[in-house]
Amino acid sequence: MNKLKFWIKNARDIALPQSIVPALLAIAMAATQPDFSWWLSLIALFGISCAHLGFNLADDYFDYKHNDVEARKKVTAEGFRTHMEKCHYIESGKATLKELLIAFCCFLAVAGIAGAVVLWFRGLPIAIIALVGLILGVSYSGKPLELGYHGLGELVIGIMFGPLLMIGMQYAACGLLNKEIVWVSIAVGLLVTNIVYSHAVLDLKADEQAGKMTFARLLKTRGAMFLFSGVFNLLPFILLIVGVVCGQLHWAYLFVLPLVPMGIYIIYSLAAHLENKPIPFEPRWWMGPMGNFEKYRAANMDWFLIRWLVARNLVTFFCLILTVVNIIFTVI
Repeated sequence: MNKLKFWIKNARDIALPQSIVPALLAIAMAATQPDFSWWLSLIALFGISCAHLGFNLADDYFDYKHNDVEARKKVTAEGFRTHMEKCHYIESGKATLKELLIAFCCFLAVAGIAGAVVLWFRGLPIAIIALVGLILGVSYSGKPLELGYHGLGELVIGIMFGPLLMIGMQYAACGLLNKEIVWVSIAVGLLVTNIVYSHAVLDLKADEQAGKMTFARLLKTRGAMFLFSGVFNLLPFILLIVGVVCGQLHWAYLFVLPLVPMGIYIIYSLAAHLENKPIPFEPRWWMGPMGNFEKYRAANMDWFLIRWLVARNLVTFFCLILTVVNIIFTVI
């Protein structure tokens, strides 16, 4: 049990809301369909969570083999501020690279078993979705594609945790798709992309020194980076407004609009970072859960985590509000 906890923690379980809350939203959107199944929904949710943890460990494994960790240590030693949390358990000797390989394979194997159960009842579309997810997840930093090293990592994450996850979850839950899931999954995908994109902007100089190409680096100019921060933070709300106006979504989906200030804060704080302007790293109630922020401050990670956590919380609140909306206005 202690070994399982060890690997779950190292798989960055803090990021699990990134997959769990979009999946819960997809379940809520499927709950009114005649062939809806709670038990298949829960099995699929368990499988998605295991796959998420497995892909995070796979990312560590391939990054370590790619020598990305050593490159970042060198960058830090040269005075660049960077996020240095990955593979610390390998560096400290608490686990070996072989054990890491076994761990991520085990998580993905358990996810595969859950997927096989859903496949038995829902058919071929589940296999196709799972296969695409596996290819994208491993190829994020694994050979031969190494998409995360060619500026495509953010796109991969957005597809995996937005349309692919939510469409797959809805099909697992009720055996069909509807137009609402397309609108909402694209919006969620953009917000999930925003988490990774914000991370890349914050680590821009470190990634450049380490030789890692991200979408932020592809954009090159601060103006372009600022523009896409606006796209990822604000376009999801615009999509829902358009969906409501066009009659594709229930009017109650507009209850997410009070979250817009969170997106504006992320845009502002990233712009300040790009321009080297100091801003206070003080959590506010409207930012959502911040964990043990004093611990982050002591570790000199407050500058990174306040932005990352607000981006994560924005996705979480967005999905939870829409989940409640679906329960109140469609299920009840």
